[in-house]
Amino acid sequence: MNSELVAAIKMLEEEKGIPKQTLLSAIEQSLLQACKTNFGKNDNINVSIDPDTCEYTVTAEMEVVDDVMDPNMQITVADAKKIDPDAKVGDIITKDINSKSFGRIATQNAKNVILQKIREEERNAVFNQYSEKVRGVVAGTVQRMQGKSYIINLGKADALLNENEQVKTETFRPHDRVRVYVLDVRNTTKGPKILVSRTHPELVRCLFEEEVTEVRDGTVEIKNISREAGSRTKMSVWSNNPDVDPVGACVGMNGSRVNAVVNELCGEKIDIIQWDENPAVLIENALSPAKVISVGADPDERAATVVVPDYQLSLAIGKEGQNARLAARLTGYKIDIKSETQARESGEFDDMFAEDFDENGEFYGSLDENGEEGFAGEGYGEEGNPFGEAADGASADGAPAEGTIAEGAAEEDHPTE
Repeated sequence: MNSELVAAIKMLEEEKGIPKQTLLSAIEQSLLQACKTNFGKNDNINVSIDPDTCEYTVTAEMEVVDDVMDPNMQITVADAKKIDPDAKVGDIITKDINSKSFGRIATQNAKNVILQKIREEERNAVFNQYSEKVRGVVAGTVQRMQGKSYIINLGKADALLNENEQVKTETFRPHDRVRVYVLDVRNTTKGPKILVSRTHPELVRCLFEEEVTEVRDGTVEIKNISREAGSRTKMSVWSNNPDVDPVGACVGMNGSRVNAVVNELCGEKIDIIQWDENPAVLIENALSPAKVISVGADPDERAATVVVPDYQLSLAIGKEGQNARLAARLTGYKIDIKSETQARESGEFDDMFAEDFDENGEFYGSLDENGEEGFAGEGYGEEGNPFGEAADGASADGAPAEGTIAEGAAEEDHPTE
């Protein structure tokens, strides 16, 4: 048994992840290449390798002739009878070839073939390994800066964190541990090229899948995510089990689960709100922590008008329009936010609630739990909730956002895919 070769193949199989049969095939190809280098051709050469013992034989099929014209393909009758006493002209006999007698060049070429095959298979193994992790999260170590990009060592391969995939507020130093979202894996001549991101909204989804058992097993579903990396994220969740509170499951006891994700994202604020199939309720929830008086949603136009108390306008819009902008992305609606005073002055407030008054102008809407007049009905917040209290959402940041009081809402945005 060729014990050294067996041990070498086993080591490569375990450390590099290269199948044994692939390595044996590489050895076979290298021997054929050596024969071609030594003899000038290998058309009649056969290589046989025992997969268990790794013992190999190299043979050549040669034609028995009286006069040899091609010594690599033909053999004389006298020489043939030394191999097979019954050999005669026209027969094809098999002659063993001593591969150890090959010259230095042939041996070097055979070695290069094996090494090239090992490198190719190693790259393919790494490519296949990380291809399975596309759209997933991997952990790595910051290795170095390359221009304005970071090289992240993932263990068996390096990943590239481009400048446009970095959070502007984050800086890393060599040897820092970081978790990244795998965008793409490309097979190149220099090996797999792995592109990763710290800004992608799906990074948040993957982190919650790791932290929250209910999300991982499908009990709680993350419907949508809108994110401004490094600043704030809004996430809508829904429970397929009526006994499981989706927001509470994601927040965890004393905020342990959401805080773990916040810490991984270097303090990025995360608002978790409950998804609802009613777009008006969903928009009201999405504008949390701001309180909402009424929501008028037009599913055909994908537009909504929201009325909030005067003192809640700046909170609903958010600093530089962030809260409204994220809510628009989360819901897929263009949201126009107005204060109650602005809505009354424009007449929109009365129009939105005209159906709640009878022909004599008397209000016949529902009363809230304190007996005060409320605004009930689809599109005006939750039934019996006159002031559109924020939904069962949770925020890693409980403080009101500073905003500029201005008429109108955020720009038109679309939900994250």
